[in-house]
Amino acid sequence: MNSTETLESRLKALQCHFTWNLEANRQNLMYLRYRLQDISTEEGNVWLGHIYNLQGFIQYKLGSSEQALNIFSKATETFQRLKNSDEGPWLIVNFGNLAWLHHLMGEDEKSQDYLSKVEALMREYPAPPEEELHPEVCAEKAWTLMTFDKEKKLQAAELFQRAVRMQPDNVEWQSSGAILSAQRLKEDINKLHTENLERLRSATERDPDNLCVAALYLEAQAASVKNQARELAERILERPINNYSGFEPLLSLYRKHISVDAAAEIVTEALRRNPNSRYAKRSAAKWLTKNIFSDRGNPDTRIIDKAIRLWEEVIKAYPESSLEEKISLADVHTKVDIKKADQMYSELLDRKDLDPAEKQMLYCRYAKHLYFIKKDSEESIKYHMKAAEIQEQSKYQQKSITELKKVLEKNNDSEICKKIQAFLTSLNIEE
Repeated sequence: MNSTETLESRLKALQCHFTWNLEANRQNLMYLRYRLQDISTEEGNVWLGHIYNLQGFIQYKLGSSEQALNIFSKATETFQRLKNSDEGPWLIVNFGNLAWLHHLMGEDEKSQDYLSKVEALMREYPAPPEEELHPEVCAEKAWTLMTFDKEKKLQAAELFQRAVRMQPDNVEWQSSGAILSAQRLKEDINKLHTENLERLRSATERDPDNLCVAALYLEAQAASVKNQARELAERILERPINNYSGFEPLLSLYRKHISVDAAAEIVTEALRRNPNSRYAKRSAAKWLTKNIFSDRGNPDTRIIDKAIRLWEEVIKAYPESSLEEKISLADVHTKVDIKKADQMYSELLDRKDLDPAEKQMLYCRYAKHLYFIKKDSEESIKYHMKAAEIQEQSKYQQKSITELKKVLEKNNDSEICKKIQAFLTSLNIEE
């Protein structure tokens, strides 16, 4: 085995972003880059070094090795500053990234230097017995998977649990693991049991047939949730709005358990306090759009106009990653100007720069536009088939397949159903 092969085999054994199978199309990479830029970079952010590590990796994947190198170096400085130490196990992933990047840039001597640093750190700070990863590496991998790929949240949750078992006093890891578990399991928010709540809870256990007590207990829980939600809203609004501020879960909580009007007030206040925040604008636009389409009557035109304005501002703020936003803008336009929406979809369908995953999303969303807005079920089926046949496993492929199966359930003998059956069979999809 020559020296290059030896170096590569040692690099492949490292634990870092280059060995964690982090795959995404360019559209998602661009969106992730913006998301990471929107996360607070204040000194109090304990994940700041991890953020820079992931930013550097994404920058490399987007084709800019020099920028990636600068960001990885910033990650090194950040870890050293936050930990108040020049070396420690928290640098294992960062140095691994630098070893890989220098190798990929053709700078094997520098790569070897960083590889030696990683191996020295691993000797000095070995993983606990019967553990494959050091807790610091375990936690960074968990945070990275959680941030990079929604499909890997289960793996991320397990990694956080392992990290906490090894270092049970780390509050940040415990909190992140709890957030991830709540998201994954879609559990209700935890209820803070005051003395009265606890008394009622005990009463329901002692006297389960007393429905009055049961009703009072539920009412008390609801009141407690509302009070806590208001307090939480004020705390969230006092800080910069970003991915980890809790803003979107708060809006969901208000919409489901308090009122849409109260949630609208929070959206307005968040935009007032964060007028230049891309994340706040995008979150507000998403929330307004969801409410526009969940309103069975005629939504307020002022809300529609506000959603359109916000989506336009978001598209300007994310110029290289705006396909989903443009689709959402077209959908909102259907409430006031269907011709404009048709034109926007037509322009998106004419684009030649979309990768397969982007086409799949566009075809699926356009199929729904054709069915619900244009009332053209045949053309809608055509685009669901175009989305389904793209060899990219995603929620959009699954949605289109589901819609095609629904057509079969309604009328299994028509010519179009025979066509769908043959199509699904050709993709080895069971009906």
